Amino acid sequence: MGNPSIDEAPDNEGHESSKAQENAWRSSYRDVMAIGEFRSIWLAHALSVIGTNLLNIATALLVYHVTASAFAAGVTLALNFLPPLIGGPLLSGLADILPRRRVMIACDVLRAGVIVLIGVPGMPVWAIWLLMFFVVLPGIPFAAARAALLTQIIQGERYVASTTIIQLTAQLGMLLGLIGGGVIVAFIGPHLSVMGTGLLFALSALIVLFGVKARPVPEREEGQEAPERPGLLSMFRDGAKLVFTDAKLRTLVLLAWLAGLYGIPYGLATPMADEAGAGATATGFIMAGASIGALFGGLILTRLVPPPTRMRLLGPLAVLTSVPLLLWFFQAPLGVMVFALALCGAAGSYQFVANAAFVLCVPQEGRAQAFGLAASGLQVAQGLGILIAGYFAERFGTGPVIAWAGVAGILLAVVLALRWSRMAGETIAHMERTESGRAL
Repeated sequence: MGNPSIDEAPDNEGHESSKAQENAWRSSYRDVMAIGEFRSIWLAHALSVIGTNLLNIATALLVYHVTASAFAAGVTLALNFLPPLIGGPLLSGLADILPRRRVMIACDVLRAGVIVLIGVPGMPVWAIWLLMFFVVLPGIPFAAARAALLTQIIQGERYVASTTIIQLTAQLGMLLGLIGGGVIVAFIGPHLSVMGTGLLFALSALIVLFGVKARPVPEREEGQEAPERPGLLSMFRDGAKLVFTDAKLRTLVLLAWLAGLYGIPYGLATPMADEAGAGATATGFIMAGASIGALFGGLILTRLVPPPTRMRLLGPLAVLTSVPLLLWFFQAPLGVMVFALALCGAAGSYQFVANAAFVLCVPQEGRAQAFGLAASGLQVAQGLGILIAGYFAERFGTGPVIAWAGVAGILLAVVLALRWSRMAGETIAHMERTESGRAL
């Protein structure tokens, strides 16, 4: 259904060009890792990701042990997704008005202190939830300051390589944090595991303190006024107007938000392991299953599959992502379930393509609002998905909830995939024109 001239054109030249670009990227990776400040930021980011996911599993297990409630465990994990919707528009601007290195250090120190309080034995569940909320919030200015610092340390093609390294590190850090967290909780219990997580954030603060140069707040040009930061409501309104009046952007955003359905097993991992008669280690593998698949699927899709083919595969992969969840209609062994979740994660690497296509299609004007809506909507979809799934899992068990989420995900993905199949050719043509313009 795409542009016939694109579908039928020989791609030998494009293949050679992509190989040359791939070699250039590999060189850029080495160049980036040779920069001392980037290594410090990268290591701090890795510790932050590992610590966040270790905290997630340890706190979910802690709450589940106290309450024996799938809904309560779901609320604990949902708190990772909902606070950024509230605090994002307000706190991310701290990186523009305060020295960014100082913001990163302060956020890590604050998180380390609050995490220690969460692990205090006898802490009420409502207090754990409140403290979790205040652990998540500092992650917003931390990420904004890290991204802004990278633009000051690295420019050009090496910046593209640096963001790829950061994204892959996030996937690997999530994997290590979840699996390692399950094993650690099994050995020393949830309370000590939670409190020990604070050490990772303290170490991250020290790495930034000694490994990154202090820089002043970037000065605005003379006569340039401070940019007015949009509020939550205005960001949502303007972003919704831009995204939902454009067929391509609307389809891409809805494809991304399908994560609210196929991500439900992550939020039900603790009761799933309990129903299977397994312990904390099994919980870690269940929560990490999708990340295992995403790590390998993302590498294969972004390194071995040509960009035009990736664009055409976006819809079919979105459909396939929810298919393994149908296994939950049956009584499958725990190992098979983890493998099924890895398949979900591998197919779910279509999110990389959806993100790239969204960047390509969204107009320069209003880009911030569009990105804000897409990111906020994704957070809400994942958080609400976990909350609703936890509520129904209390009554019907985890199996039926996950399986019917898979059915809903497949049906919605089929509709969106059919729409995208009529848009992929135009998007590929736009991508090739953009690349030709850069080459000139």
